[in-house]
Amino acid sequence: MLPILLALAFIAILIFILIAGQPDEFNVTRAATLAAPPETIFPHVNDLHLWQAWSPWAKLDPNCQNTFSGAATGAGAVMAWEGNGKVGTGKMTIVASQPGEFVRFRLEFQKPMQATNTAEFTFRPEGNQTVVTWTMQGKSNFTGKIFGLFMNCEKMCGGQFEQGLASLKSLTEK
Repeated sequence: MLPILLALAFIAILIFILIAGQPDEFNVTRAATLAAPPETIFPHVNDLHLWQAWSPWAKLDPNCQNTFSGAATGAGAVMAWEGNGKVGTGKMTIVASQPGEFVRFRLEFQKPMQATNTAEFTFRPEGNQTVVTWTMQGKSNFTGKIFGLFMNCEKMCGGQFEQGLASLKSLTEK
């Protein structure tokens, strides 16, 4: 019996070390070049009411319930959502906004996992085009580190960012 208990304890210690060894923070960044000036693209990010037209999560749950509060656009604008298991429940608040330059968000996820992250869009003119960069960063708590053992956040979120940027490109290049 003792050898079995020692083996289980050894396995538990290895799993704990593996989880604890996961990074304490994460950063996911994707960029796309859009054939439109920053002032054409910026309103689609700065006005949360317009996200439904291009957000990758809107496609994952067309029945998601969005509620808006705070400012109409820019700093202080808030969108809360309650959706299926693919989009979960949370709230997004624009905390800073500079027309044609950047929009910064505070993301508060409640379900399926609680987390608070920062996201930012930047708009960099390049000739008659704009490089739009979408970044999300945050801290990985113990639960997040366990999640990271089974799901690659960089790949999963990065893929969604790529889809969103492609939709934004399609929408603003018309």
